[in-house]
Amino acid sequence: MKTIRFPRRAVLLGGFAAFLSGCASKFRSYGGPEVTRVRLYKGQRLLVLDGVDRVLQTYPVGLGFAPEDHKQFEGDGRTPEGDYVVDKRNPESTYHLSVGISYPNEADIAFAEAQGLSPGGDIFIHGGPRPGIDPTAVRDWTAGCIAVTDRQIEDIYAMVKDGTPIHIFA
Repeated sequence: MKTIRFPRRAVLLGGFAAFLSGCASKFRSYGGPEVTRVRLYKGQRLLVLDGVDRVLQTYPVGLGFAPEDHKQFEGDGRTPEGDYVVDKRNPESTYHLSVGISYPNEADIAFAEAQGLSPGGDIFIHGGPRPGIDPTAVRDWTAGCIAVTDRQIEDIYAMVKDGTPIHIFA
């Protein structure tokens, strides 16, 4: 029986091509119903994406390291409460992908300034701290952001558009 030999280069290129085919993009497409509102229930650790007439998706979340009450100052570890909008996205986030929330609003700024402090900012819905780690299992570890898994933020990033209202409840 004759042995079939493959050139080393062909084997290496074939292995590399197989490796690349297994590397999925973090950018997903979404062709479903429009997300018209995002709701976050801090007490339940639940993020809800709403369509016009039904709930489209729900996700368990992790919050700021001191999640009780409304965020008031930079560094307080709280996740804001109130009405905001999705106002930006970061495809190069330290936490895989992230979708920004319009905190602080004018009332948040005025309250913090009256105390002589900064209200903070950079509140995002984002992925986990490291690939393969479920940020919701760690519970409340962010500086005030809303944490989901990397796979979940890929879906959220694709589904939720800038300008979408987000309502954050205690």
